[in-house]
Amino acid sequence: MPPAPSDAPAPEAPAPDTCFPDTAGLLDGMPRQRVRDAANAPGAPLTPPATAAPDTGFRLPRLLPTPAGTPFTFGYGAVLALVSLVAARLDPGVVHTLHQGSSTDVAHLLRTPVLVLVASALWIAGGILSPYALALLFVLTALERRIGGVRTAGVFLLGHIGATLATEVPVGLAVLAGQLPASSLHRLDYGVSFGVAASLGALAGLLRPWLRWPLLALFGWVLVSDLLAFTDPLTDWGHPIALAIGVATWPLVRRRHRRLVAAGQGLSFGSGRP
Repeated sequence: MPPAPSDAPAPEAPAPDTCFPDTAGLLDGMPRQRVRDAANAPGAPLTPPATAAPDTGFRLPRLLPTPAGTPFTFGYGAVLALVSLVAARLDPGVVHTLHQGSSTDVAHLLRTPVLVLVASALWIAGGILSPYALALLFVLTALERRIGGVRTAGVFLLGHIGATLATEVPVGLAVLAGQLPASSLHRLDYGVSFGVAASLGALAGLLRPWLRWPLLALFGWVLVSDLLAFTDPLTDWGHPIALAIGVATWPLVRRRHRRLVAAGQGLSFGSGRP
């Protein structure tokens, strides 16, 4: 007598290895099924995703320098501000003497070139609120966020030194040739404008064309207006020379910028190929 259906043994499930061929190699492109954890198991209470706490801390805009993000610009700006504040409390005669001692004229460049090239970059012609002081703050901040502090300092010094030599060496030669009086060897020349112009030229190479060319056109128009005014021809010629020096650094600053962006350390907003 056959056993009752309820007493019959349940048929064994076939082993997966014997019933189905091995298709692991054929399904390499198929995504694996995620293992459902205990929290998402059926019947488990649903837990809402954790939300980040609101950021209540104050953050400076990226246009302004910070000690951690742009240490060169922040430190250099602090030194310039301190020098300007001290100069504002000194006697004007003392300040004029300090300016003369820091002047990058031909006489000083022949005697103490390193000293005057460094000292002249500690003064801002027109004070801490002059247009070049504000331009220095924003331009160096934007450039340092894209290529780093060391290379930003290099671009600034390259424009400062290069434009100074390009304008003062012809003066010395003209005095030797008798085309200028000997008093031209002691002309007053100091400030940060050459370095700012070179930094702006370098920064323009990292911006998108819609922002790069209007920026260069606007700054170029200001420089041409100064040349036409003919108030200080030697310094006014130094500014376009410094701008050209900054533009000449485009291949170097672009290469550095791409490396920093690839490493996740550079600011990519506003940058792009020419």
